[in-house]
Parts: sequence; C-alpha cells; structure tokens
Amino acid sequence: MTHPDGFVIAAGAHSALPLHAVDKAGFAAWCAAQPAPVQAWLAAQRFDGSPGTACSWADGDGRVAGAVLGVDDGHDPFAWAHAPRALPAGDWRMVSELDGGARRALQLGWGLGRYRFTRYKAQPAPAAQLVADSFDAETFDLLAACVRVRDLVNTPTEHMGPDELEATARAIAHVHGATVAVIAGDDLLAQRYPAIHAVGRASHRAPRIIELTWGDAAHPHVVLCGKGVCFDSGGLDLKAAAGMRNMKKDMGGAAHALALAELVMARQLPLRITLLIAAVENAVGPNAFRPGEVIATRKGMSVEIDNTDAEGRLVLCDALARACELAPDLLLDFATLTGAARIALGPDLPALYANDEALANDWLAAGQRVRDPLWRMPLWRPYLRYLTSGIADLANSSNSTMAGSVTAALFLERFVDEGVRWGHVDVYAWNDSDRPGRPAGGEAQGLRAAYALLKARADV
Repeated sequence: MTHPDGFVIAAGAHSALPLHAVDKAGFAAWCAAQPAPVQAWLAAQRFDGSPGTACSWADGDGRVAGAVLGVDDGHDPFAWAHAPRALPAGDWRMVSELDGGARRALQLGWGLGRYRFTRYKAQPAPAAQLVADSFDAETFDLLAACVRVRDLVNTPTEHMGPDELEATARAIAHVHGATVAVIAGDDLLAQRYPAIHAVGRASHRAPRIIELTWGDAAHPHVVLCGKGVCFDSGGLDLKAAAGMRNMKKDMGGAAHALALAELVMARQLPLRITLLIAAVENAVGPNAFRPGEVIATRKGMSVEIDNTDAEGRLVLCDALARACELAPDLLLDFATLTGAARIALGPDLPALYANDEALANDWLAAGQRVRDPLWRMPLWRPYLRYLTSGIADLANSSNSTMAGSVTAALFLERFVDEGVRWGHVDVYAWNDSDRPGRPAGGEAQGLRAAYALLKARADV
C-alpha cells in the first residue's frame, strides 16, 4: 500500500518519539502518572488538555522527549488536525490506547493537518510525521479524495478550465478501468445540451458535458452530478471585484463529484457509477447569453434568464435531465450554487436538499457518524412563485432576496423526474481563513458523509 507524505510505516523498534492524547476531563489523572519533571513542565506551560492544544517536553540534554495532545472527540479527524504543525518536526508514535475509529480519525486528521497546496509555492517548514506499524487503506483513500477536492479547487482557472477537468476525469478513468465520453462546443446543441452551451459559449474554452461510467450493470446505479463552472465572472450581470476574486472555486461541485466517484472506484464498492460534469466558463463576450433571453433545456422546458449570474443551475439542469434518462437508483448532485446558503448556514455547513425522506435522513446520519455534518433545508414548493416567468416555463432567478438557496434547489428539482430519489448539496468548498486541518482555500465538505452514505447503501 502506498501512503502519503507525513506517514512512516515502521516496526515498534523505530525510534519515534512518544505521543500521548488526553481530554480535559482525564488530564489530571494522566498527568499524575507522568514523571515529576514532565508534570512540572506541563504546569509551567499551563497545559490542561484543552481541545486543539499540544505540549512537548525535553529530556535532561535538551532534546525533545515526548508530547501530549488535547483532544475532545477522538472520532473527529479535525480534533487531531492541529498535531502535525503544533508538534516539533520529527517522527511521532501514538502511545495512548485508541479504538479503531479514533485511530482512523487520527490518521485522517494528521493528513488533513499536513496538507498545503504546493503547486506554485514550496511547502513551509517540515511538519511532524506519524509512525505506525500499519495504516488503514480506506482512511488513506478518504484522505486522497479530500486532497483531490482541495487541489482541484485551489488550482487557478488558467490551469483548471474545462479541458483540464476533462483531462482529470480521463486520468482517473484510466486508473480504474472506467470509460469517458465528452460532448463539447457546438456539438452540445446537436446532442441536446442547450443550457450548458448557452452558459459556456462566450468563453474561448469550449463548454462540455463529461460522462464517466464504471461498474457492473447488475449493481445499484448511482449518478453523481457536479457543477463545473471553472470560472464565474457573472456573465453580463458582472460580479463586483470582491465577488469574483475566488470564483476559480465555482467548480467545487464538480471537484466533489469527481473525488467521490474516484473514491467509490478505489474502494471497489458494489455500485454502478455514472459521473456527469457540466464544465464551462461563464465569460463575457459578443455571444454571451443575456438577461431577458429565453433558452432551451434538455428536458424541454424553456427558461427565461433573469440573471446571468444564476448560471450554475442552468448547466446542472441539463446534467440532471441526462441523469434521469439513465433511470438511476440514486441521483446526487454537488454545486457551489448560492451565496444565500452561506448566509443561512455559514461557510462550514453544506445545505442538503432531498426529495426522499429516507435519503435525507441517511445522509444526515452518515454525516454525524463520520463528523462531516450537513444541514437539511426545505424544498418549500410554494416558493416556486419566485421563479415565475411571463414568457417561459420558468425563470432562472428572481429579483427577490427571499429564500435564494431554496429557490435554486426548487429550480433543480423541476428537472428531476418523478420517482427518482435525488439529493442536492449546496456547498461552499472553501475555507476563508487558516484553521488547524482547514488551510485557507479549497475544502471538501459533505464528501466523507456522501461516501459513508453510499457505503451503507452498498451494504459493505
């Protein structure tokens, strides 16, 4: 098994430094069992086992001799994520007794805490390494999926446009024996993806729909859709500079869907996967789609463009229509869809919408189990009145500031066939500032919960 940087597989004789873990409630008893010099040092440092803290100590020669971490919920990866950069550089071995769930959380949190995006800038000072006799393969695959999302979202648009998203999908497909079909440019019109074409036609980079398929036809069929707006200028309804600054992340939904598909394939879950990524750049140009236009969609509904900056739902509506043609057992989509979801729930909680109670409850429960929470929002159908058009079947947005995330989800639901179990995640995919295990930049949110959901449904 290969393993990422920051982890050392070595037998027990390896000269790693001892690493302890305590919570605040158990600190006094643990501390009383330590040598007197260590007790004195911890007291001098006022270390009390508070969550997210760390304290190391030296031997008589001034060399680092051990350390302790303050951890509250040992099954939460982010409870451990401060460790790699809070500890002195070197090799560390956990000596506290941990159950299987806590060991896996430690390993995942350690990897998340070490992560830095280094494509354009060298890694800072070396971080600590975790030593163990063995590591959990599934945990490393989960870590790789989270890193995949972070790397894709962090990559600037000049190096992560529709072409590069397609290349990433093809590379992943090659590794796992999947197949990829792509429809791009004006072929989107001939092949009935008019909404994707309308949003992406003004860019010098051709818009496209990327379709990856994998798995045994006898297994349950799951379709994963991702919003791949590789940059969102807002179109002719141009964003202000502050709102445009981080719009390289507007393909965060596609990053989540792609990483989740890769994770399912890596773990060989008994599922059949179809991945659909609508990859475009929402640019300004002579042929940009305009406010007030009426565009066609794959499902046959006409949409009046109220605002060209409500473009993610337009590319997704064609992808969802294609997904329903495949009659899946389950349809999940991920999108950095609305600022309204962030106003409602803040940056850390993805908004979950679902047309099936069991699906919603299972996804929420999975998120609680793996400490990757989501928050369910309502598909309050009376709010469809905000999307009424006088000249088309539907408007893509409204002038009202009310229920922006809800109306976006309701728009998407119009393109999901009756009887198809569907879940939609409106995700931020971003950390605004540095926190332990959550460096500023791209972030995977709801991904581990989605994997836990699919794993449970696959009954493995």
